[in-house]
Amino acid sequence: MESGAADPGAGRFPFPYTPYRIQEQFMEALYAALEAGRVGIFESPTGTGKSLSLICGALAWLRDWEEKRRQEEEQLLALGQDAPSPQQGSADTAGQPDWVTAFVQRKEERDKVDRLKEEQIRRKKREERLEKIRQNVQLKYAAKRKRCEEDEAKRLLQLSKEALSQGAGEDALDQLDHNEEELIVAEYESDDEKKVVSGLEEEDDDDLEEEHVTKIYYCSRTHSQLSQFVREVQKSPFGKDTRLVSLGSRQNLCVNEEVRRLGALQLINDRCMEMQKNKHEKKSSEENGGKKRRVSHTVCPFYSFEQMQFLRDEVLVEVKDIEQLVSLGREAKACPYYGSRFAIPAAQLVVLPYQMLLHEPTRNAAGIKLKDQVVIIDEAHNLIDTITCIHSAEVSGSQLCCAHSQLSQYMERYRKRLKAKNLMYIKQILYLLEQFVAVLGGNVNQNPGCQAVSQTGTVLKSINDFLFQSQIDNINLFKVQRYCEKSLISRKLFGFVERYGGPASAVKTNKENQKVAGLQDFLLTLQQGSDKEGTPQSPPMEAEHEQLRAASPLMQIEGFLSALTNANQDGRVILNKQGTVAQSSLKFLLLNPAVHFAKVVEECRAVIIAGGTMQPVADFREQLLCCAGVDPARIVEFSCGHVIPPENILPIILCSGPSNQQLEFTYQTRDLPQMMDETGRILCNLCNVIPGGVVCFFPSYEYEKQVYGHWERTGLLSRLAARKKIFQEPKKANQVEQVLVEYAKCIKRCSQTGGQMTGALLLSVVGGKMSEGINFSDDLGRCVIMVGMPYPNIKSPELQEKMTWLDKTMPRAGGQAPSRVLIENLCMKAVNQSIGRAIRHQKDFASIVLLDHRYARPAIFNKLPQWIRERTQVKPAFGSAFAELRKFHRGKLDGL
Repeated sequence: MESGAADPGAGRFPFPYTPYRIQEQFMEALYAALEAGRVGIFESPTGTGKSLSLICGALAWLRDWEEKRRQEEEQLLALGQDAPSPQQGSADTAGQPDWVTAFVQRKEERDKVDRLKEEQIRRKKREERLEKIRQNVQLKYAAKRKRCEEDEAKRLLQLSKEALSQGAGEDALDQLDHNEEELIVAEYESDDEKKVVSGLEEEDDDDLEEEHVTKIYYCSRTHSQLSQFVREVQKSPFGKDTRLVSLGSRQNLCVNEEVRRLGALQLINDRCMEMQKNKHEKKSSEENGGKKRRVSHTVCPFYSFEQMQFLRDEVLVEVKDIEQLVSLGREAKACPYYGSRFAIPAAQLVVLPYQMLLHEPTRNAAGIKLKDQVVIIDEAHNLIDTITCIHSAEVSGSQLCCAHSQLSQYMERYRKRLKAKNLMYIKQILYLLEQFVAVLGGNVNQNPGCQAVSQTGTVLKSINDFLFQSQIDNINLFKVQRYCEKSLISRKLFGFVERYGGPASAVKTNKENQKVAGLQDFLLTLQQGSDKEGTPQSPPMEAEHEQLRAASPLMQIEGFLSALTNANQDGRVILNKQGTVAQSSLKFLLLNPAVHFAKVVEECRAVIIAGGTMQPVADFREQLLCCAGVDPARIVEFSCGHVIPPENILPIILCSGPSNQQLEFTYQTRDLPQMMDETGRILCNLCNVIPGGVVCFFPSYEYEKQVYGHWERTGLLSRLAARKKIFQEPKKANQVEQVLVEYAKCIKRCSQTGGQMTGALLLSVVGGKMSEGINFSDDLGRCVIMVGMPYPNIKSPELQEKMTWLDKTMPRAGGQAPSRVLIENLCMKAVNQSIGRAIRHQKDFASIVLLDHRYARPAIFNKLPQWIRERTQVKPAFGSAFAELRKFHRGKLDGL
């Protein structure tokens, strides 16, 4: 249904219901930004239907753009047919420049017309193929039936082989060593720039050469946010005729159970790549009529070109989220990871996670081409941090020593089988590991858990200084990085450790195997050494990380080596020396995220950075866009209000408490008993008049724990608990869901039974699990309280280095040093993200109480979201604030 609004521009946006005025404004501004090729910063508070506005605004533009292109093509083709062919007999003018120019021009026009004709034919073929699939259900099941027949034939063949091989037990011993061949790295040619087969480049099929149509790349942070967005597209007026493809990691999309069982993403990636390589090698060895050496190569049964083509077409015919894609892949016996990638060229909307778009190697591997395309980055409030994290890397001393030990044992085991090039690179990697441990003050040949570090502390170095100090400035890290990537050395090493390092593996005690028998003991001592100071048991959320760290530390180290190839001025290496070498670490910190974002904004037709809470936007404009070379005239900002009526929200800045104690939670004053007492008194008073759920945010887990302990000792906690049941945010992610369920149950029970207990109080932490992505709508969050200002820890070496870098590279803004602006912006981004949790839809209502007089300072106050700022009251005394809150909540309860 289209909007019936009077605005002439609004009618062009099909919408599932009559849109709010702010949604119409959002779509108009978005359409204009895409049409003009701008870089837009768009803010639309949560609860205002931002996703639908993005979908309908962007897809309406794409529909109009495609129509315009079609008309232009038809005109060109019509002109091309009418154009006279160049005259052959004009010998007298043959040498003249204008003749040459005219000839070249006509040739270019003809070439363009030919290209358009080819493109039209290809598009028509694709449309006919997809339409046939839409109309003819039998076609879908013909392919399925064929697969079943093939499976049955394979099963019978396998049974025949097994029958024949009975009694051939004498080969079993040879088979074990034969399997071990897979652990040896293949011959490596470093200067060979031959294209590595990463997919199906060899297949002779027109579809693989398909042109990338103009499309929109939509990315968000989490898998669940992407799934939610796809569901919104399905419900929208564009849901039926949009060619949408969802991309994800192998971890989310792999349907090969043997590979999925590996658990850690890096292991899944490496195993998948190896299986592909096996398929390629198997094919080429068959073509050559023989094999170089006997190798038992496993290939993936889901990596079938024919089935992946079928999956690609199914994906393009109907909008599917990742879960639907995976179940289709299982049913079709086709790989959803590669099948979805084959759908990219023809797709109009590609939905993908941040990492895939913002990390160039991942982007290239996925076949994503950004030239003249549109990119929308949603939930972008942490975009700068996200880019920084994606391109930063850290390795511990125990990982470095462990990798050195594993690689040394590997080299000894297979020295006679490795080619010279391989040996050279393995020795280089061993040298790098040795030097990295030496920089931390240790020796790779000793247990890192027992080596004490003489000078503890944190040292920051530029990349060049670090390379020089480590005495590795003579090694070409680009070549080492490429070797790691192409040879899959970390995957081979993981297989080697799996075979000889684990307690479950049965190591035969022949002479050869005795050489590596010590590896298991050494790994055990490393584990014990690094665990001395650590927690005795890893929580489930960290299990994957632990598994990867223990399994193949070289995978982590490859990330660090890759980070060292950044430009010297754009990053720093942090040497963090702790009690022992095992606890010490090396970390690469990216200072200039703009260098990695520059290519995105340069190549794309338009880029939209969107979020519910984008204030303060100065960071995006200055640190990201201007540093990436974006012309300020190309940047457009849009911020809209909220759909809730003004009377449904009551934001208050409270400057003092019930006993007139001024509220200022600085590092110096927040630990004072009177400050913690005053906070408790404020909460007791507010919980008396606020129904349902109250969410109180503290600046850190440590401070929340400290205040909770103080209230327990003084009896304030039991007074609070009489009115509201108290819940605390857990540190472990896997416990969050349980706490939220109990919190919601308690509020529901209290609202139904009445009595003295009026609901629940949830003590949360800014930047924790509850401050982002969780909705405290309706009774779950009738009041959000912010205790103090969550400034980051400015003593952190990383932050200090970032501040120094900003002061050197950025101009002063409004008389303030860029480093000061950064600190304030980080604080207010966190505040805005937390207080936005309460209002989630048009009929919702809540109060927001900011406990600190500093919020009233103009520089801070102006960084609140506009829709909150324009309704905020500054209350110097507690009495008037309390009266206002009581009146607000009583009025709302009476109105219900």
